[in-house]
Amino acid sequence: MALATKSTIFWAFCIGICLLIEVSQAIRCKCSEHSCPGDRINDTCTTTGKCYKKIAEEEGYELITYGCLPPEEQTDMQCNTPASVHRNKISVLCCNNRDLCNFELDPTFPPPTSPTIDVRARVDDESSGSKKFFILFVTAGVCTVVLVIVLVILYIRFRDVRRRLPLSYDLERRINFISSGETLKDYFDQSSASGSGLPLLVQRTIAKQVTLVQSVGKGRYGEVWKARWHGEDVAVKIFLSHCEKSWMRETEIYQTVLLRHESILGFIASDIIGSGQVTQMYLIMDYHPLGSLYDFLRGHQLNKKITGKLAFSAAAGIAHLHAEILGTQGKPMIAHRDIKSKNILVKENLTCCIADFGLAVKYIPETKGIDLNKDTNRVGTKRYMSPEVLSQTIDPESFSAYKMADMYSFALVLWEISRRCISDETGLCEEYEVPYFDAVSNDPTFEEMKRVVVLERRRPNIPNRWFRDEMLRTMGKLMAECWSQQPAARLTALRVKKSLSKLVSAINSHEVIPAAAMSPD
Repeated sequence: MALATKSTIFWAFCIGICLLIEVSQAIRCKCSEHSCPGDRINDTCTTTGKCYKKIAEEEGYELITYGCLPPEEQTDMQCNTPASVHRNKISVLCCNNRDLCNFELDPTFPPPTSPTIDVRARVDDESSGSKKFFILFVTAGVCTVVLVIVLVILYIRFRDVRRRLPLSYDLERRINFISSGETLKDYFDQSSASGSGLPLLVQRTIAKQVTLVQSVGKGRYGEVWKARWHGEDVAVKIFLSHCEKSWMRETEIYQTVLLRHESILGFIASDIIGSGQVTQMYLIMDYHPLGSLYDFLRGHQLNKKITGKLAFSAAAGIAHLHAEILGTQGKPMIAHRDIKSKNILVKENLTCCIADFGLAVKYIPETKGIDLNKDTNRVGTKRYMSPEVLSQTIDPESFSAYKMADMYSFALVLWEISRRCISDETGLCEEYEVPYFDAVSNDPTFEEMKRVVVLERRRPNIPNRWFRDEMLRTMGKLMAECWSQQPAARLTALRVKKSLSKLVSAINSHEVIPAAAMSPD
């Protein structure tokens, strides 16, 4: 009994000693209301572990919590847990050095870690990519709108041009309209005697049936091709897309009533040919394999008969243009405005015909005005421009002024022809040269030509041999009267035509014509 009593007392003593030791190791901590145990005293708690102070961010606000941390605490709020482990933004500091030590703790949020930087960089990249896509989208939209506007404008222009030419039948009926056995001569013989060309339906049928063979020349307005139609050679002038007004102007001039003449280039048809998205403006005319007078003179010397034929036929063509034919369906006066050797073609019978009417103007008898194409930017070829055109003193309201400017240019063409004529005395002729070759550059400016022609009043040189040859002396006199400084003093085309007619008659009556009409260089 005594032994049991002693044992009980011993264990009670040990337990008391442990409780004293535990009480001596406990500290008091400041605690928040929701984290204080039920035995809190003055918002404090007691623990043998540690005191803590926690700062957390919730919904944009900072929440501060104080409390006691028991030694067996194993939650994610432990003091040694890294900040990256917490799902929310949390910072915890702990202490156990004295009572209420957690009141003085100052936890702060950790700085952003590298993953946060990567996220920001990714966000920036996504933002930059979005901007690029936005710019690309806006640019593509603007380009699409501009393209649509351009296509609409082109469609409207094409539609307006097509309306000027009547669409009486569909394409298949047009193709079958002309039988394969008929020639161009047959159709001209069957057409009206108005001299304005074939009916528009026939023109458009021919235009659809021509086959281009080869290119024979290029100019400022487009390209000229040799083509075939039902076995016949024709010339096709294809205008550049921006030269629509020139195509329309030349078509209008060629279709003038009573214009057809042996010394005017034969007009066959005019049409707009559309194939897919490509639209071409065709002007179909007679084909002359000898080419322009410019090309012909460069490659051939001339006897007197051929010289007379070339000069007379060219003068006859200009006289027909300048003439007014009165009547119910009369022909108005027409001024060419770009007479030069490159715009005069040589036919196989060695006569000339006038071509290229893109700058021509017509006189309107009803209003006594001038059908002037004011949209064109050029007024001829600078080398062949008359003094009044170069000095800009020509009267735009006087149609006679335009005809006299043509006569000045024609005088230079006569000079080119005469240089290649072989004289009786020497049997020689000059090499071909363009007018003013010795006074201006190959591509003269307005200022150069104005200085030579207007200020210095120079004209192409007349070789001495001309004065010893009756025909060449007569030609030189005609030139001098046609290139006079004063337009009113120049000869008219009709007067030059009559003078050359007499000259040709005299040559034919006194000269034995050789078998060969011309001799190549």
